[in-house]
Amino acid sequence: APDPAYAIAETHLKQAPAKAGAWQGPHWQGWIPWVMVILVVIVWDSLHIAKIGATPIHWPGLDKQVFISLYQKPYAAVWNFEPLGTGTAIFVSALLTALATRATGQQFMAALRTTAKQGWLAVITVALTIGLAFLMNYSGMTYTLGYAVASTGMVFPLVSVFLGWIAVFLTGSDTSGNALFGNLQVAAAHQLSLDPVLFASANSAGGVMGKMISPQNITTGVAVTSLKGQEGVVLARTFKHSLFLTFLMGLVVVFQQYVLH
Repeated sequence: APDPAYAIAETHLKQAPAKAGAWQGPHWQGWIPWVMVILVVIVWDSLHIAKIGATPIHWPGLDKQVFISLYQKPYAAVWNFEPLGTGTAIFVSALLTALATRATGQQFMAALRTTAKQGWLAVITVALTIGLAFLMNYSGMTYTLGYAVASTGMVFPLVSVFLGWIAVFLTGSDTSGNALFGNLQVAAAHQLSLDPVLFASANSAGGVMGKMISPQNITTGVAVTSLKGQEGVVLARTFKHSLFLTFLMGLVVVFQQYVLH
């Protein structure tokens, strides 16, 4: 029998009418941004452009001023200033896309304004989350929480994946989820004499499964489509998939830790 929730979602998930000023050009040009990003990032990585002008800045008053007992050494506080980092590569991709589609300067600036309007909340969320992660690391909260999570014992490999799932569900970013709970996972793994690399990876893998139900990602996704205002329907359609896939990933981690060693 069909799932009633799925049927309801199908009923409500309707295509909204196209807005005035919508793109009227050839549909194949919609692939241009993705092709540009792929090509530029490949070149950027192959030529190590991000390293040009990169400068490590040891933060005064904080670098190696905090001793982490788990690592038995002072904790470094280094900000890697990269003027030609990945973000610059994405901006170059946007410029090349504008040239390839023959967009005018006015159209390009309008696109930048629209992007800023749609993404400002996500940017602030990621920045604050990473700031919170640094605070938790340097204050010792991460290691205390890791010690508490380690009390789950043999079940920790399964719990580990769901921690990453929760982190990305809350923050909307796998990067932020790793920053928030990555060290926690490593600390707990050390406490249980398990593989810390595996559980740092489990945090990231679980986070990917949580990304599909993150309110920030759903909001961003529908904002650039004709499904705006139907965030709840999208969440209802993806939640079960997210939970099931996270559980499967947990079983993979359990198998890797206890069978494959």
